[in-house]
Amino acid sequence: MTRRSLVTALLVIGVLALFAAPLLLDGGGSEFTGSDSLATSTVEEDHPGYDAWFESVFAPSSAEVESGLFAVQAALGGGVLGYILGRFRGRRSAGKTPPAQPGADGQ
Repeated sequence: MTRRSLVTALLVIGVLALFAAPLLLDGGGSEFTGSDSLATSTVEEDHPGYDAWFESVFAPSSAEVESGLFAVQAALGGGVLGYILGRFRGRRSAGKTPPAQPGADGQ
């Protein structure tokens, strides 16, 4: 196994451990609530007469649908970011290669 593949394998194991550790340590005892619902409940506690400025255009039918839509949004954002970073890296590496000299191949 080469050093590069060893580093890649260790990074993958590290990322999996970051995802698994909270699940294993928690044991499924807590319920996740996003920051939006936490902020809403805090505002309602501090200002009981507060009236929202606007209503949501689309309300998901369940928490699972909302979570799935968030995951799709995150995946699309990650894909776009990866594409942009790949384009920049490709441009940089293309700019470093010297142009081919005519007649340099012995002709």
